[in-house]
Amino acid sequence: MTKILLHACCAPCATYVQEWLKQNDFAATGFFYNPNIYPWAEYEKRKKYMEYYSGIVDLPMTYIDNFLVPEAGRCDLCYENRLRRTAQYGKSKGFDSFSSTLLISPYQKHDLLKEIGEKVAGEEGIDFFYHDFREGYFKSRELAKRYNLYRQKYCGCSTSQKAREALYEQTA
Repeated sequence: MTKILLHACCAPCATYVQEWLKQNDFAATGFFYNPNIYPWAEYEKRKKYMEYYSGIVDLPMTYIDNFLVPEAGRCDLCYENRLRRTAQYGKSKGFDSFSSTLLISPYQKHDLLKEIGEKVAGEEGIDFFYHDFREGYFKSRELAKRYNLYRQKYCGCSTSQKAREALYEQTA
């Protein structure tokens, strides 16, 4: 079984990814490191539901609290920060590889995530496991409803929050 450290952005995104990994002979441990989440109350809510979900499915978790928010609206810097920290932690704890639940979202910059993950893997000396988990996006939504998980309306940074609010104002 491959030991994989899975960067988990939130519980809903972890649902399908965690199931897929388990069914494909990966021993996953979750890694909640998300300094991009704004504001503090949102961070706490997402962490609380990750703790709740991981307890239900018996997913071991590590939580790293860091509130030095990267420059808002710079997805490249945010992805690199989170993936690098995941890779470093994974390498130090003897994991075979690392990946991220961000790979399930049709709203993330998927090619950029893959590029940064592979770059970080080479620099940190641990494999990056790439899989296009978007195939399970709608299943993850169903699972989130089944488990009664909080489903946020934006990526996490203040830029994505403001963009979502502007969209709602336009459609109201």
